[in-house]
Amino acid sequence: MGKDYYKVLGIAKDASEDEVKKAYRRQALRYHPDKNKSPGSEDRFKEVAEAYDVLSDAKKKEVYDRHGEEGLKGPQGNEAPNGSTYNYTFHGDPHAMFTEFFGNRNPFDQFFPRKEDDDMDTDDPFGAGRGEKKKDPPVVHELRLSVEEVFSGCTKKMKISRKRLNPDGVSVRNEDKILTIDIKRGWKEGTKITFPREGDEGPSNIAADVVFVVRDKPHAVYRREGSDLIYPAKISLRDALCGCTVNAPTLDGRTITVTSRDVVKPGMKKRIAGEGLPLSKSPEKRGDMILEFTVKFPDKLGQSTCDALSQILPP
Repeated sequence: MGKDYYKVLGIAKDASEDEVKKAYRRQALRYHPDKNKSPGSEDRFKEVAEAYDVLSDAKKKEVYDRHGEEGLKGPQGNEAPNGSTYNYTFHGDPHAMFTEFFGNRNPFDQFFPRKEDDDMDTDDPFGAGRGEKKKDPPVVHELRLSVEEVFSGCTKKMKISRKRLNPDGVSVRNEDKILTIDIKRGWKEGTKITFPREGDEGPSNIAADVVFVVRDKPHAVYRREGSDLIYPAKISLRDALCGCTVNAPTLDGRTITVTSRDVVKPGMKKRIAGEGLPLSKSPEKRGDMILEFTVKFPDKLGQSTCDALSQILPP
């Protein structure tokens, strides 16, 4: 059996975001080693921080609720809603998390009369009238991917600039950071990748999450619709009426030959199964390639051609 993070914080599994915060505040104050000298308080303090780190993050919480601690930390990982995998390890500093949450490097050095505040828990042994830091809204960036990158998968390194709080808890510094994104095969446009608390940080705010949203780069040949690839097949009027052969390139370097003996009307489509992009939830399967026919009409016809066509074509 893995850890029961809900039990660690003393809350029910259907606890709200507010209740998770209250529970962390209560337990962190209770087991902070500066005030609790009992054996094992440091380990319990870290365990409380890890539980809050998981349960306060929607994606981690979803994986944990579905698969437990083993699924969250397992070597094989578990597929999250956007196709990513988890191999979670708590690398955070429980003391830094405590400082970030309470907005003071040592919240025990000053005490204020308790206020009538519904957000304060009556079981909180060190609760003071100090308000929590507010978390800034997510910082959203576009992540432009080519069709080839979605087809094969890749790794992107994104450089961000941000402000971070100095150890004095007051001043801030500017710094750059490289965020690594493992692009999974078949990711759809609109997929979001969240880096918790990697944005600007200050003395009065918790660092915002940094979110990358997948957007498609325009392609010279294809147009993407979900997991399908649209290939514009341009044919002449003669081929449209008399039959045609289209050689369609694939993303892996092959050429597919498609022959049509039927009359091709403008806007007609032909589907080639399994030649599109990988499916985001089942990358071993693929969408389709769709030939979208465009008929090239001549700009003008000579009189003799018009006369011949009027005799041949039905009215």
